[in-house]
Amino acid sequence: MTPKLLNDCFLHDKDRLTHNEAIAILKERVSPVVTTIDIPLENAGNRIAAETIRAVRPIPAHSNAAVDGYAFSSDYYDTEHGSNFKETARITAGNTPKGTPEVSSCARIFTGAVIPEIYDCIVMQEDVSTETINGENNIFVPPGLKPGANRRLAGEDVKEGETIVKPGTYLRPQELAAIASAGRSHVKCYQPVRVAFFSTGDEVIRPGEEFRHGQVYDANAPMLKALTESTGTECTDLGILPDNRDQVRKRLLEASQNYNMLLTSGGASRGDEDHVVEALNELGNLHMWQIAIKPGRPMSFGQINNCVFAGLPGNPVAVFVCFLLYVRPILIRLSGGHWPEPRRYPLRSASRIERKKSGRREYWRATTIEDETEGLKVCKFPRDGSGLITSLRAADGLVEIDEDITQVSEGDLLKFIPFTELGLKGA
Repeated sequence: MTPKLLNDCFLHDKDRLTHNEAIAILKERVSPVVTTIDIPLENAGNRIAAETIRAVRPIPAHSNAAVDGYAFSSDYYDTEHGSNFKETARITAGNTPKGTPEVSSCARIFTGAVIPEIYDCIVMQEDVSTETINGENNIFVPPGLKPGANRRLAGEDVKEGETIVKPGTYLRPQELAAIASAGRSHVKCYQPVRVAFFSTGDEVIRPGEEFRHGQVYDANAPMLKALTESTGTECTDLGILPDNRDQVRKRLLEASQNYNMLLTSGGASRGDEDHVVEALNELGNLHMWQIAIKPGRPMSFGQINNCVFAGLPGNPVAVFVCFLLYVRPILIRLSGGHWPEPRRYPLRSASRIERKKSGRREYWRATTIEDETEGLKVCKFPRDGSGLITSLRAADGLVEIDEDITQVSEGDLLKFIPFTELGLKGA
């Protein structure tokens, strides 16, 4: 059975929300909307786990050699002067030695081979000296080794019964390796969320089309597709919604029946030609969210039956910032993942801002710079316009300026969110 959204889950009772209030509502009310599927482990990368995976045995299962060398018992070893051992066994990886070696002897051993219980120490082969006496190999182990040297203990990575993966875990290459080490060949994952988006407005045209006065090329569409796909979802570009009420209503209704979430860019206000708001009010539940942030104050959230809707602003910078702050975590949660909490790194400001509006949280595009005496600092992009795509290209991340801050001086400690914390790759 496909999971269902809460009824009217984006409803709120305030005229204006702070950023933290908006996040709290979304975290509380958004839940997974996709079913699960059992898939081969090699195909599970960048998916979200839908089950708990535990180790059915210790990992590693046996105490084994970390190096090629010689295994011996520290009870017969002189740590100050070194000791001579007679080689009485040869142990290779994947093979069990026949019989039990003499406890006072040593065994030639190779990386990954199981260590006999009577031995607790391994010396690297390049550190010993060997001598043949009466046809037998005698090994001199130099002083200085501690008991347990170069030995990997059974279960030192994962104990038997220990949880390796929980539901909601994003399966990175590291998680795939851990699951494989437990012997699992398949893993139950959530199906990818299906997302579609529209651009809006008669003035918007796609790159490659003939340009006429008054028109604008659609920069949001390729950006939104790449941003959406970075969350592991399946994304479809449904084109441009015209400034026509009937067409907008028809296409939104059709799309809501085939996708888990719909996004629009532009047309987020209540102007005479902004038909998205009117259409969504007729088709489902739509709530205008006035969020006290810059950029991106006017947003809308809602749903048509079990399809989530998010209306983003039209300016590219506002689209970018609002997607990372609000839409990205919604998509991850709808996909079965845990709500992502980006870390804020404290960095000194290399910029000075004399005045900032109180009561509003701001997100500045910023770059990091290396100061010879003070180390890493953060510098605000000098211009603030929401249409300046150049600022996104230049930035390394966002500086978060809280509501109660009204000015920033050079050297002030700021909260910096690298784009890598928001799911984007570095340059």
